[in-house]
Amino acid sequence: MSVLFTYGARAAEQAVPDAVVRFVGIEELGAGGPAAAPIVQPQIDEAVRGLYARGLFKGETEQTETVSTLGLYPAAHIVFAGIGQEGGATGLRLAAAAAAKALKKLRAGTVQVLLPEQLIRDINGGIGAERAAQALTEGLLLAVHTRQPLKREQKERFSLQEVAFVPQGASAGDQAAWESGIAKGQLYAEGVSFARDLTNLPGNDLTPERLAFHAEELAHELDLEIEVVDEWSAAEQQMGGLLGVGQGSINPPRMIVIHYKGNPNSEETWGLIGKGITFDTGGISLKRAEGMQEMISDMGGAAAVLGAMRIIASAKPAVNVVAVVPTAENMPSDRALKPGDVLRTMSGHTVEVVNTDAEGRLVLADGLTTAITRGATKLVDVATLTGAVMVALGVEATGAVTNNDDLLKQVLGASERSGERIWPLPAYPEYKKLIRSDAADLKNSGGRYAGTITGGLFIGHFAEGLPWVHLDIAGTAFLDSSRGWEPKGATGVMVRTLAELVLHRE
Repeated sequence: MSVLFTYGARAAEQAVPDAVVRFVGIEELGAGGPAAAPIVQPQIDEAVRGLYARGLFKGETEQTETVSTLGLYPAAHIVFAGIGQEGGATGLRLAAAAAAKALKKLRAGTVQVLLPEQLIRDINGGIGAERAAQALTEGLLLAVHTRQPLKREQKERFSLQEVAFVPQGASAGDQAAWESGIAKGQLYAEGVSFARDLTNLPGNDLTPERLAFHAEELAHELDLEIEVVDEWSAAEQQMGGLLGVGQGSINPPRMIVIHYKGNPNSEETWGLIGKGITFDTGGISLKRAEGMQEMISDMGGAAAVLGAMRIIASAKPAVNVVAVVPTAENMPSDRALKPGDVLRTMSGHTVEVVNTDAEGRLVLADGLTTAITRGATKLVDVATLTGAVMVALGVEATGAVTNNDDLLKQVLGASERSGERIWPLPAYPEYKKLIRSDAADLKNSGGRYAGTITGGLFIGHFAEGLPWVHLDIAGTAFLDSSRGWEPKGATGVMVRTLAELVLHRE
């Protein structure tokens, strides 16, 4: 994203912008008290306060009002964006996202964002300038990044060109902190946008081999070591889960491994594993036709891991990370995996396949083993794993299952900082009984009850006792309608959470 961001007094000196954004609090809009203070310009202030008095603009979070200045102000339009009562980084991110959507309607490429003195003071006394700048930048960039359709008459996707943050009043804030936060916000937005664009690719374009190609391009761009295991090498390494899922497709599977070595002297290595089913028909246990086109998103976990690696490698932290993407296409054919088949995974554990549509956990089993054999000491897997997580949590939160409360606490902390909700689910020993098999060590489905938990615990069986967290993004990776900073279609969820998890230092 080649958007030029500036902050401070010099930013106010730029050429007349296409539009101005002014964040406004409820207390500024009411009669009397602080409302006597100027907002932008007397006549415009009177107009927006009149809208508030009539209940048309309440200054709530995610609410905006666009006012034509009619020559009363240098810019043609002012977008008033409410900051409401949400507060914190999430409130700022939502307010910026709402403003960005209004700017998109105006096709305003050059923008000046006015930061009222009270907002600056609240930021300085609360989350701090760096986090605030990051949240505002992410909100502005992510809200305008939407799916690019493939059409005969291809139109250029709208994007912001220049954004100037201009503090009003005496409290200018820490310029260095603002500039650092802006840079971080841009980097995080780039990682999310990369993941979204990858996830939105159609299945006839993004085969396992093509996903490996995109990963190789990313690794070469960032000077990372990459290993792509083809079907022949996978057979040599006895990746029975990956090969079993992929055997029904003409497009063979791949196991992608990317190494980031930021601290060679450390024995600790993060293992990030992302489910990469490039299209999921359900195999022999065929899905219903309605909505199956959305199964292009079944590699959303892989996209999240690759997007996070883009951020991590660019930030260059002193940590080690191995990213693993087991990728396959789950198709029905005369060669396809059948219910009742028994697979031997890379770890040596055997699995009875009772449902070929529970395929993600089979490739992730080999993915975790691959990460462990490459040196991972703590594991986080991300997967569009179960429809059951949507029954439990809807599309509002990602479900989590773990064997280690300390690691889960770190993940939840990263989630809070990113604004991407995660809700932990129990992992009682009784749930493991549901995936016991009479024909093998495990079966790949425990039935309808506790489906998200048993799916997660199946994957956790292959963690070999290492600290592990599973994140089920089936409800949050692909949306039917936009919300906040997330568009319709692929959201790139968990990219920023994974990046925060690896980069954050207490």
